Amino acid sequence: MTKRARRRPALPRALPSVRPPSFGGRLHDARTATAVGRWLGAAFAVCFVTGLISHYLQHPPGWLANGLPGRPVWGYRLTQGLHVASGLAAIVLLLAKLWAVYPRLFVWPPVRSVRHALERLSVAVLVATAVFQVFTGLLNIVEWYPWPFPFVQTHFAVAWVVAGSILLHVAVKAREIRAHWSRRSAGTLALPAEDAPDRRALLLGVGAAVGAVTLTTVGQAFTPLKRLDLLAPRHPDIGPQGLPVNRTVAAAGVTQAALRDWRLEVAGPHPYTLTLDQLRALPQTHARLPISCVEGWSVEARWAGVPVRDLVARAGGRPGCGVRVVSLEVAGAYRVMEMGAEYVRDPLTLLALTLNGQVLEPDHGYPARIIAPNRPGVLQTKWVTRLEVL
Repeated sequence: MTKRARRRPALPRALPSVRPPSFGGRLHDARTATAVGRWLGAAFAVCFVTGLISHYLQHPPGWLANGLPGRPVWGYRLTQGLHVASGLAAIVLLLAKLWAVYPRLFVWPPVRSVRHALERLSVAVLVATAVFQVFTGLLNIVEWYPWPFPFVQTHFAVAWVVAGSILLHVAVKAREIRAHWSRRSAGTLALPAEDAPDRRALLLGVGAAVGAVTLTTVGQAFTPLKRLDLLAPRHPDIGPQGLPVNRTVAAAGVTQAALRDWRLEVAGPHPYTLTLDQLRALPQTHARLPISCVEGWSVEARWAGVPVRDLVARAGGRPGCGVRVVSLEVAGAYRVMEMGAEYVRDPLTLLALTLNGQVLEPDHGYPARIIAPNRPGVLQTKWVTRLEVL
């Protein structure tokens, strides 16, 4: 018998060399990135400043609580409308900016020096926080919270990280930004001339997309455009008594028995209690004031009720005092609200009993709610049952 020939062990195949992907498309260049970046930077700047105003109106530090102004009465309506509008515009601009620069994510080698590594790390932080900020903000305006962390505190903290990352990025890229800032800058002249028409078309398309998003959402705050309010989560005319409702009486856990037995307690040096009929018998003030929600919608309405300063004065409250407002609401982040001295002394800060000439609907806070000028909607407490002079 012949011996079988032994098979030689197969040699391992050589692995294919790893090469970074190549990008043949045009407009992934510094000029396009700079042009879009200017708009994006402006949108983030407006969003950041108006976001600070919104946060400190909702959660003022102790030194500021008694000095928050009630004028102009439409102040919060304007700033929060701009906040949401600029945030929605930033989503479109951020996607365009990432499209312009994403080939740089695949540069090879990925790290060339310590400075390059730090630069890439700062860009990674900027991109991650910017994406997180705009998309969590988008989910907030539709009131969907699929995360375990508190939105307000997290959104506020990350806003500072985004702002710092943008400033750092601008400082690092200042020379390149300056070279491509205008059409006639030195850096732009080195780019292919045939790209200019396509770049203009791209920028016009991005601008049109921003305009379309703005026109179809800003009507929830800027009511002259309410007929174009197609993509916004709220329409300013839809809801009981012509106003939207975020939190209904059922969601708040306010029962019919609680409303039937309602009394207003005013705690102070001279405490007292009022029934609804007694409250209606007091001198009433009429005011036309907007109610503006943090989600971006706002609408002006006619309110009537008793000035809070009159109720506080009757309880012996001193000039310059604040007020703690307690709701019938069973639980909630704003069940108890504190109001600073400027709001308390304002003649337009009302414990409102009627809306647009009608008794308040339960979903709007029957039998009594707070309405104050230049104040976030979450602090316009509904189903008020107690005022405490501070």
